[in-house]
Amino acid sequence: MKALIETIVRPLVDFPEEIQVTEKEEQHKITYHLTVHPEDVGKVIGKNGRIAKSIRTVVYAAGTDSKKRIYLDIM
Repeated sequence: MKALIETIVRPLVDFPEEIQVTEKEEQHKITYHLTVHPEDVGKVIGKNGRIAKSIRTVVYAAGTDSKKRIYLDIM
């Protein structure tokens, strides 16, 4: 899942070397924290959050095999 998130975000940002995805697993959910360069945050979120919503949709769809809920936080 980390590789999927990085693959989606890499073409959107100007500083692809600063993409970090961390995973925090809890009892009923898995949370992925996406951190990018401060100048790239707006590009990842997009106007009115459209790009962030699209990224989350793809990640949630890819995680349907898991019994746990998947969340994506953009920091």
